Amino acid sequence: MATNRAARPRPALPRGGSFGKLAPPFQDETSLVLPNPAPAHARRRLALAILLALPATAPAADGAPNCPVGILQCPPKPTSWAMCHKNDLLDFYVPGLPTEGDRSAVPRDASARKVSAPDKTHYMLEGDAQIRQLDLLLRAPKLTYDSETTDYSASGPVHYQDRGLLLSAQGAKGNADLDQCTLDGVRYQLLSARGNGVAQVAVMDDPDHARLRGATYSTCDLGSQAWAFSARELDLDRAEGVARGRDLTFRIHNVPVFWLPYARFPIDDRRSSGFLYPSIGYSNRRGLDLTLPYYLNLAPNYDATLLPRVMTDRGLMLGGEFRYLTDSSSGTVNAEFMPHDRGAADEERQYGISLPSQRWWYQWRNTTSLGANWSAGVDLNRVSDNRYFEDFGRGLYSSVISFLPSSAYLRGRGSWWNASIGGDEYQITDPTLTSVSEPYRRVPRATFTAEHALLGGLAGGVDSEFVAFSKNHAIDGQRLDLFPYLAYPIETAAYFVRPQLGYRYTAYSLDHLDPADNPLLTQRRPSRGVPIFSLDAGLVFERSLTLGGEAWTQTLEPRAYYLRVPYRDQSELPLFDTQEIPFSFGELFRSNRFVGADRQMDANNLSLALTSRLLESASGTERLSASIGQIRYFEDQRVQLPNVPPTDFGGSTYAGEIDLRLSDRWRIVLDQQWNPNTHRTDLSTVSVQNRFGSDGIVNVSYRYRRDFLEQVDVSAAIPLTPAWRLIARENYALNNPLASPLDPHGTRGRTLERFVGVEHDTCCLAWRVIARHWIRNAQGQADNALYFEIEFKGVGSVGQKTDGFLRRGILGYQ
Repeated sequence: MATNRAARPRPALPRGGSFGKLAPPFQDETSLVLPNPAPAHARRRLALAILLALPATAPAADGAPNCPVGILQCPPKPTSWAMCHKNDLLDFYVPGLPTEGDRSAVPRDASARKVSAPDKTHYMLEGDAQIRQLDLLLRAPKLTYDSETTDYSASGPVHYQDRGLLLSAQGAKGNADLDQCTLDGVRYQLLSARGNGVAQVAVMDDPDHARLRGATYSTCDLGSQAWAFSARELDLDRAEGVARGRDLTFRIHNVPVFWLPYARFPIDDRRSSGFLYPSIGYSNRRGLDLTLPYYLNLAPNYDATLLPRVMTDRGLMLGGEFRYLTDSSSGTVNAEFMPHDRGAADEERQYGISLPSQRWWYQWRNTTSLGANWSAGVDLNRVSDNRYFEDFGRGLYSSVISFLPSSAYLRGRGSWWNASIGGDEYQITDPTLTSVSEPYRRVPRATFTAEHALLGGLAGGVDSEFVAFSKNHAIDGQRLDLFPYLAYPIETAAYFVRPQLGYRYTAYSLDHLDPADNPLLTQRRPSRGVPIFSLDAGLVFERSLTLGGEAWTQTLEPRAYYLRVPYRDQSELPLFDTQEIPFSFGELFRSNRFVGADRQMDANNLSLALTSRLLESASGTERLSASIGQIRYFEDQRVQLPNVPPTDFGGSTYAGEIDLRLSDRWRIVLDQQWNPNTHRTDLSTVSVQNRFGSDGIVNVSYRYRRDFLEQVDVSAAIPLTPAWRLIARENYALNNPLASPLDPHGTRGRTLERFVGVEHDTCCLAWRVIARHWIRNAQGQADNALYFEIEFKGVGSVGQKTDGFLRRGILGYQ
């Protein structure tokens, strides 16, 4: 791609900002993403670390997030060194040197037991000779200096120390004017970060170029090198920000794992083309799954990553990511394409599933700033078929996506208003759903919300939306929804009162009416207008008490919410995007039990609720929160969805919640709904969590919703030793009343997901292996997979990224 550098300036984003130079890419559990530039870590730069060790050069506080391997770039994620010793300081470390300040502004001091000058140009320091400059300390038994030529030499052992580095050498010589230096028999250790190694010879030709011979690097403890890199020759070019290594070998427990004859790699935070870490996995549907990304540094404001992916049971997939930044925009383009899916024929033969031979997916995400108050965003997604994520999803939970959304919006905001205009569209990616289940396209869709103070505490506002709905073989139409309101909230520490009065008006313009399919929809321009009044009020009582010799604070918080909405017949209104919200404690205080503007509930209700909390007075930590509430109906609930009869209940289901934290290690959460009209439990969930040891955790939960699900979920991360941890989960459905007719298990109980694995963590090396079995679709078809990940701390990891998967599967996992 050719670019006119003069006509098209490349923006440079500040670190941590929203725009700037593209950061080096890194890999996670679903895909390649675009992070903010991370601080550079010296531990990840073998070459630069040794270069900084030279006495003429001051080390930087931070380094670049690049791997010393060279052709690989690392994920800039935090690394845990909890299993390491205290940085294994070399025996000549001198504590107490300054850690802050500008070294160049401080003069150098030299001292020795004996100082001699045979002539006017030659000086010799003998006996514990030292040169000190702020945090820099150079020590040697003997130092010589020629003031005429600026040549110098130091007889070993030579010890060098600054705020970030500790180094020893058998000898050193060089020229101060030329910034040249040669060190023999080098040992070094990073102080500001993990990292150590050796070099037979380190030669500094000038401030920007150095040559190393027989160099090694590792983040392991000095006495236990689980892994290390070594290079016969390493040439460093700080001007270009690259290093060139020859005869490069990576060893694990001193066993060679791979060897490269030549490698060129970055030594600072400048991006560089090269291979990223591979992703490796296995499943019985894809076979061995290997992805080897290659990163292309095209320009400071755009780059690309090629993602060739080989699946032994499916074939070759070609993928890629393109990222860009301009003065006002940033975005990514992702795509995957498989020209021939070998597994498609097997699917049709075994399960009768017809799949296209060519499989593909693409995504475009873009954000554009249009000034201080306006922006535009695009999120475009598309797949070749509704089983794509089930077959090829990179994220371990990607197969649960039922509707793939796409949207594009222009958004604006001010101090008291928000506005947007754009559209939404969805693609079905669940093969069990038919086209009838596909949501309506909302193109265009415009919203405007505002609230502004009027007089005193009185505020006026409006919520509005205009949508044009369309769908194949269905009614189309436009809908305008307006809700202007007045509110007079009164808020204090002891009580609150929030009255609100508004009027909701909704109007339609419908097309493609078919009385045969929808006999109730006879008007092309139906409308609905209804006033809505609500009054929300609550009190907060507190008292101090002593329990177990400790001071506690208990609160009692009664709350009442009155809602009045007159009945309006809405049977002639279509249903475009409206559903009834499942009942919960939060629904006690909503003005509409439907989401979407096609239905507005009628109400003459009073919600009554009571909450009590127990807090530690010293720390303010909440140990107990308990709530219970119910809606009392003074009139029948007449507005319902189609085929749902009106209700004449005097009261709603009782909703109760308890959150009990017995200690920092024990937590119990209960959520219960009991229906007094049927004398049955509608919902019940119980969750118990226990944290033990340094990083052990066990979760046990039970979930029940009448006529929908009943499940038991057990997950755990159990430390066996400080270095070994067992991880597991069992999610079991006791029954499945909504099972697909194609599911051979029917409504019988079965395992929805099970995985078991083991983690091993040492100072500088960690690995994890997980075996997983799960139900991959509503037909009850199961899949099995094996995931393996190994992390060389301070460098990066190889294998299937499973951190996000475990955090989702094991609540509280770290």
